[in-house]
Amino acid sequence: MKTRLSAQLRRLYFGSGPAAQNFRIFALIFEVVLVVFFVVATFLPHDAWLIAIELSIAVVLLMDFLARWWMNRPRSAYFRKLSTWTDLLVLVTLVLPVIAHNFLFLRVVRAVRIFRSYHVLRELYDQYAFFKKNRDAIEASLNLLVFIFVMSAVVFVLEVNRHAEINNFVDALYFTVSTLSTTGFGDIVFEDVSGRLLSIFIMIVGVGLFLRLLQVIFRPAKVRNECPVCGLTRHEPDAVHCKHCGQVLHIETEGSDG
Repeated sequence: MKTRLSAQLRRLYFGSGPAAQNFRIFALIFEVVLVVFFVVATFLPHDAWLIAIELSIAVVLLMDFLARWWMNRPRSAYFRKLSTWTDLLVLVTLVLPVIAHNFLFLRVVRAVRIFRSYHVLRELYDQYAFFKKNRDAIEASLNLLVFIFVMSAVVFVLEVNRHAEINNFVDALYFTVSTLSTTGFGDIVFEDVSGRLLSIFIMIVGVGLFLRLLQVIFRPAKVRNECPVCGLTRHEPDAVHCKHCGQVLHIETEGSDG
């Protein structure tokens, strides 16, 4: 029975049938909804109804966590993945404030849940042409989005009780985006050393990620198809031979409208 359950779970999580495809789409939507909820929750008082929702989410995430651990071979390798530890961190932030104290900063740390999107998207690349065709743009956008959300969480955690203008996650998000874009409106300024170092880090890394996104959007379109001889992975959409070694390629394409 355990073997049959494991096989059914693997078909649902990694299969190519309609049920598996619908499940992966639902999983991606669920990740987006979770991140939005975690941000909105920072504005809300930690009343009983919110605790009930958080515990319900924790149950769902725990079931997903256990299912993925059960399917992984060997199971011990599951704990070598970054996504595993971010999932555990989010579970802790959902449960710990209930049994101990309402640690506000834990509710913001849940922004790391957005890292799960990398795992979900990897499962979609081989199933849907849209994700495969726009893989570079999607990954560059996600890298920038993850950086913004995580840095906003860090800003909120470090400055919420130290800076009068940082009162919620949106304030921290506003500061992060204005700093990243080097706009610097001047209405929120960190005067302590740690705040200034954090601002420098946001500007340096954030600008790099933003430029990477622009590069992906405006450079000539190419497709991913690994050459069996030299390993070159990016080629022109209508390429017949690898421009690096001359090997004949087989690139799946629907042709050009022009």
